[in-house]
Amino acid sequence: MKLFLSLSLIFVSILTASEKPTDAIQLIGQDGTVDLVNEKNPEGPLGWVFKDGILTVGKGHIITKSPVTNFKAHLEFKVINKPKKKKKNKRTNDGNSGVYIQQRYEIQILDSHGHDDDYQNYDCASIYKFKKPDQIACKPAGEWQSYDIEFHAAKWDGDKKVANARLTLIHNGVKVHDNVEIPDKTGNGKKETPQAFPLRLQDHGNPVQFRNFWLQEIK
Repeated sequence: MKLFLSLSLIFVSILTASEKPTDAIQLIGQDGTVDLVNEKNPEGPLGWVFKDGILTVGKGHIITKSPVTNFKAHLEFKVINKPKKKKKNKRTNDGNSGVYIQQRYEIQILDSHGHDDDYQNYDCASIYKFKKPDQIACKPAGEWQSYDIEFHAAKWDGDKKVANARLTLIHNGVKVHDNVEIPDKTGNGKKETPQAFPLRLQDHGNPVQFRNFWLQEIK
């Protein structure tokens, strides 16, 4: 009975993960909300295409209007690959994008379905070039996927870092990173400093789509 109750609670937690808290900010919504700006030109056009509640990658990275520190977030994404023959153990870049927390730490988005035997730390749901997911939950291109993120920013005493950033990630209802310490920026992210920066959705030249994106600040 205890096992049944535990599994039930986990199942309920997964089901309710995408429910927007009342104090969360809706960043991409079905009602037409797009509360994001172009990274290089915050006062200008967004540069991405929004239609029917779905935001498709266009020209340039986009970011939140404010810096992020400690937060929970939910977003849904879909990679769209052009039909082509894939070579064994080779990825295409048609589904490439990423979620850059503080413009520093990237959670990879990539069409990695079908590569379970050689999954790498640059595949979907990886903390880019740092840690691959504990479990593989990647869906095929053309299907909607979800990330539920909990992030705690690095702590600083003046210019000295006293605690690393920490990340928990649920990918399609499966916990793939559990309170993981991230010791430094990833890939082409901004250098670690005490200053917080916005969250970025990456333009990698591929028509990745996003919807139902909200962010809730936490302590």
